[in-house]
Amino acid sequence: MTTEKELVHNRIAVLRAERGVSRRELAEALGVHYQTVGYLERGEYRPSLHLALRIAAHFEVPVEVVFSLTPFPRLGSTNT
Repeated sequence: MTTEKELVHNRIAVLRAERGVSRRELAEALGVHYQTVGYLERGEYRPSLHLALRIAAHFEVPVEVVFSLTPFPRLGSTNT
């Protein structure tokens, strides 16, 4: 079980939705089972560094855009 301080937040579902990519399509591109993508999105599985970098490369963004140790701001929120 992952403790709160070990939790890794991610934006995989947001990036998939923005690009119109299904879980199966992402899984095929990464060479993992489609259920693994679901586990990652729900925070039930932490990716290896290699997989995290491959996910970021697939979306052509820095790894920090996909993964964070702190929660990402909610979409539509203003940080003023």
